[in-house]
Amino acid sequence: MDVYKRLKDIRKGMAVAAFAGFSLASQAQSVQPVSAPALPANPPATTKFFPLSEIHRGLQGVAYTVFEGTKPEPMGVEILGVLHNALGPRQDMILARLEGAKPEYTGVVAGMSGSPVYIDGRLVGALAYRIGQFSKEPICGITPIGSMMGVEEQHRIPATELAGSDDTAPSEPGAGAVSSGDASGPLIQPMDTPLVFSGFSPAALQLWKEHAPLGLVPVEGVGGSESSEKQPDPLVPGSAVSAVLVRGDLDIAATCTVTYIDPKKMLACGHPITQFGPVSMPMTKADVVATLPSPLEAFKIINTTETVGSITEDRESAIMGEFGKPAHMIPVTLRVTREGAGPEQGKELEALHFEVIDQPQITPMAVMVAVYQGLMQENTYSAQTTYHVQGSVKLSGYPSVKLNSLVAPTDALPANLQTALALGERFTRLYDNAARRTPIESVDLEVAAIPRRLTAEIESAHTSRVEVHAGDTITVEATILPWHGERRNVRVPVKLPSNLPEGPVRLLISDSGTLDRLLQPPQFNAQPLDVAATIAQLNSVHTSDQLYVTLLAPEAQAAVDGRTLTAIPLSMANALAPLRENKGMALNGESAVPMASLPMDAVLTGQQVVTLQVEDQ
Repeated sequence: MDVYKRLKDIRKGMAVAAFAGFSLASQAQSVQPVSAPALPANPPATTKFFPLSEIHRGLQGVAYTVFEGTKPEPMGVEILGVLHNALGPRQDMILARLEGAKPEYTGVVAGMSGSPVYIDGRLVGALAYRIGQFSKEPICGITPIGSMMGVEEQHRIPATELAGSDDTAPSEPGAGAVSSGDASGPLIQPMDTPLVFSGFSPAALQLWKEHAPLGLVPVEGVGGSESSEKQPDPLVPGSAVSAVLVRGDLDIAATCTVTYIDPKKMLACGHPITQFGPVSMPMTKADVVATLPSPLEAFKIINTTETVGSITEDRESAIMGEFGKPAHMIPVTLRVTREGAGPEQGKELEALHFEVIDQPQITPMAVMVAVYQGLMQENTYSAQTTYHVQGSVKLSGYPSVKLNSLVAPTDALPANLQTALALGERFTRLYDNAARRTPIESVDLEVAAIPRRLTAEIESAHTSRVEVHAGDTITVEATILPWHGERRNVRVPVKLPSNLPEGPVRLLISDSGTLDRLLQPPQFNAQPLDVAATIAQLNSVHTSDQLYVTLLAPEAQAAVDGRTLTAIPLSMANALAPLRENKGMALNGESAVPMASLPMDAVLTGQQVVTLQVEDQ
């Protein structure tokens, strides 16, 4: 820019003169102060569009973003040129330099993506991409407004209008969208949008990072949420807006900047969050508490406030939100009580109420991390705490998924992390089939915290006799070794089937996981189950605090559509063979027939096999 070049030459001349010992008084008197032209304080009241075909190097413009509070501030923009196919085939990007005291001090800020850029009062596009890291100048990429308008075909502005027509679109109040990126990415990458976790510990944040889908890695940001707080300032292009993933006693939200608004919708970001396409996320206003400069990654510290609609589209070039449209959220209730001796027994220690968005790629992870945090934040938590988990997941028009298990810590994982991972896995299985089109109505969890490690191992097992007849009742005796406890022997009476054939037969004495793997063998590349079959399969999982005795009968077993058929005749096995070829069935030559179980009051692991000899009557 000529102004900056002239100032630079003046400084250089002054330095040379001082070094040579000359007086600068006369030179200073001859220097006339140069001031940059004032930038418009507010975005245009109506929106006209600047066509990409007229963009060229040297054009001067203005962009708007919020550095503090809720009012957008202007900053200068110098167009450096157009990078053709920079983001993909026919996906051009406009390269620009930001000018002004604030952007030159902070650099490109996480949360700035979506900031609208105007030239001669016409909308060019949105600040959306950062160029490299530790850059000495705030150079960034602009997503053209024509690309953003293509987020949804019915909302596309006519080509004649984008080509330079004087037709205008009214600028109305609205709200915003979100994005997130990895700071170690390539030279050109989306501007990061802080994915702010309120009420979460560093351990919970790390768990999210380990399981986050592409595009949802949290940026280190801080902030809070108050959804009931009314924000009187209207939202205009340049305002900060947020998309909410979790809200309530725990909050996860991310914020960027509004680019374009009309009476029904808004566009923001200039790049995707996840590019999942249709989404449903609460859309809120936001208050920027402060902008934190950093050579590595500057970001905005944000409070989300009033909900004004929902984000409905997450596409390559923009996020789209609709005003007044509610997002579908899943209410989650987590109650933690204390179990055991003492005055705290049965007392509710913690009750968390929050909502998560209903999105296949996000909901399992959001529930997992929220539950992990909820179980860790009460004061009675310790690495040796065991949890008794009970509850249900309710789906519209289907039976509830029942939850009932004892979860104890191991040498590798604490019980709260195991509980969270197990819940996340169940949600993933629900979303792997038609449940993504079946609304989940609620999640209710009640967790009893037991302040000790309750684990035990099956050390050995034998039967009262090994030579038996069909229909006999025998006793299975197992030696159980509790964690840091004395060995004890348990006995389980077992009545054998009356139709056992002569010859050897095996009894399995095991934990729940071993039995479940026999009854629900994994089927690789199998077709996803329908909702009812998935729920039935989840509800048939055996509890972890029982010892199970299972007969391994020498007869065929088939697993079809999530159901296990034991002791099937050979003729039926042959009839089901085509299903096996189509990956619709798992066939086993040995049937697992549950015979008996015994409560252990601890999470049991291990297995033993005893061979019996069935003799002729």
